[in-house]
Amino acid sequence: MTNKVAGLCPIRRQRAQAEARGAFARVGERTEAQRLFETGGLRWRFPRSSSPCEAAIVNTGGGVAGGDSYRVSLELGEGAEVEATTPSAERIYRSDGPAAAIATRLKLAPGARLFWLPQETLMFEGAALERRLEVEMSAKASVVIAETLVFGRLAMGESRIDASLRDSWRVRRDGRLVFADETRLEHAGAALEHKAVGAGARAVAMIVAGAPNIEARLPDLRAALEAAGGGVEAGASAFDGLIVARLVSPSPPRLRAALIASIVALGGRKPRLWG
Repeated sequence: MTNKVAGLCPIRRQRAQAEARGAFARVGERTEAQRLFETGGLRWRFPRSSSPCEAAIVNTGGGVAGGDSYRVSLELGEGAEVEATTPSAERIYRSDGPAAAIATRLKLAPGARLFWLPQETLMFEGAALERRLEVEMSAKASVVIAETLVFGRLAMGESRIDASLRDSWRVRRDGRLVFADETRLEHAGAALEHKAVGAGARAVAMIVAGAPNIEARLPDLRAALEAAGGGVEAGASAFDGLIVARLVSPSPPRLRAALIASIVALGGRKPRLWG
């Protein structure tokens, strides 16, 4: 991306290129990091030795700007158990042209168990984000993925923002595509006002869980969502060895509370870094 000023040389803006890769293996009764790679502003941190292995992905740049590219990949060996999260919300700043890109790849061997639970992704006024999540898992593995998007800094009065989102999810089990989802939002603040889109929501979340006999947890999940009370609209369904839930709310704190209850209902726990 370049800007030209009369009589001056073009200004070329620097864009962040960051990547974090991690491979985890079962060692006795524990899961340990086997191989780690990090470059750019992404770093791995392990706040506490625990089971499952607690892995935090830190963006030292403090946020993502238009044109930045971030890639994260996790690979879990047979029997490995990992809870991956972030220490804070990820901020997507205004773009002056190109969209920010975030790509996540998760790979699970038989018997592996992963909870992918990053904190909220916060879209600023003028933000543009292209996000892709790909999962390759064994039919004998277990995964719970929960991602939340918040549109605008509501505490600062940004109740309606102009932002764009392209979000793509793919889940493959033993090489077969079992889940595909595409989201496209332009002028997100206005779009979310429509009843058929968000009915005034400012926070949206999606949960995808896959495991042997995962369908048996659907009643617990629905009970947790119902107990969340008013202010959160949600639905959950089970099919083909998966549970998929969607949540929307005008209140990010209420949505977070419902999301935590959902994670617990699916066999997880509230990540310690969520406060």
